[in-house]
Amino acid sequence: MFEHRPVRAERRPTDEQDSLTANRADWDRYADEYQSTHGEFLGDDGFLWGPEGAREDDLGALGDTAGLDVLELGCGAGQCSRWVLARGGRPVGLDVSIRQLQHSRRIDLEHGTSVPTVCAGAAAIPFADDSFDIVFSAFGALQFVADATALIAEIARVTRPGGRLAFSVTHPTRWMFPDDPSEGGLIASQSYWDRTPYVEVDDETNETSYVEHHRTLGDWVRALSASGYRLIDLIEPEWPADHDRVWGGWSRTRGLLTPGTALFVADLQSVADLD
Repeated sequence: MFEHRPVRAERRPTDEQDSLTANRADWDRYADEYQSTHGEFLGDDGFLWGPEGAREDDLGALGDTAGLDVLELGCGAGQCSRWVLARGGRPVGLDVSIRQLQHSRRIDLEHGTSVPTVCAGAAAIPFADDSFDIVFSAFGALQFVADATALIAEIARVTRPGGRLAFSVTHPTRWMFPDDPSEGGLIASQSYWDRTPYVEVDDETNETSYVEHHRTLGDWVRALSASGYRLIDLIEPEWPADHDRVWGGWSRTRGLLTPGTALFVADLQSVADLD
């Protein structure tokens, strides 16, 4: 049995440290349940971009990773990084949750693989400038960081000129609707332009237990442009007609009518590109 503590949902401003502290504790609590519930669907070395089931094998958002240094933000148990490793890349996984990284180590021991990991938040990446050819995040980190513009600038700092960034997040239009997999989740109830963070508060301790930040599609495009990225693609995976998996607020009922995932693909321009 997994323990579910009572929480109340709020929409209110919150800062970077509060977001990091709350989400680190939340993922440490939730990691065992997450891997038990979704681990088989993800695959120990699979690369899933979102609940629709879109996989990197089919989308090719990263391009060829062989021989390249690759950083995964919000790596969880390292499933995507292990996919990179199997294709000749040199992945490093970063996650705020020690418990998620313990699951990554467990899977490595089971399969005889080795994905280096570091426990840290994406807002302050503990690597030197120009360390990676590719940075990616599959629903892992970007929507949990308070300052999107500073976050993209930090990612650009550790990325080599010409390098790629690919990340998937909850599709911004989903913020208009309740997080409900039934038909109730198809009724718009709040403004798309309301960027007030979604916060969960523990009813027993009155402490913040979860934070997620909303940006519009335009917000993400502007943040990428401000750090010198050129948007290559914006992928909105369609829900497969025969896909019946319910994952939180994602479901066939909603997915056949409205997008649930936005996948941004962008390249960091070199000085020569900017001249």
